[in-house]
Amino acid sequence: MLTSVETELIRVLADPLRLRVVTLLARETLCTTHLVEETGARQTNLSNHLKVLREAGVVETEPCGRFTYYRLRPEVIEVLAGQFATLAATARAHGDTKRACP
Repeated sequence: MLTSVETELIRVLADPLRLRVVTLLARETLCTTHLVEETGARQTNLSNHLKVLREAGVVETEPCGRFTYYRLRPEVIEVLAGQFATLAATARAHGDTKRACP
């Protein structure tokens, strides 16, 4: 069963722009300027989404002069992936189990 933390993480990642940002950050560490260029989102909108990702622990920041770089925290994604893998394994193991109707 998923915990409230994992359920919140799913909600955070369900947003298309946040998922796009996570996908981009899986490939490389990027600053806000790069993310604006890659996504086409407005700076203020993107900053709000990055704040949500930071607060959820999905990304971490690295200040570099007047820029802020963002890096994906893969261990957070791995925990969620592990929960889904366990759920899929349970479904495979019990695929023929059927509760009789009263």
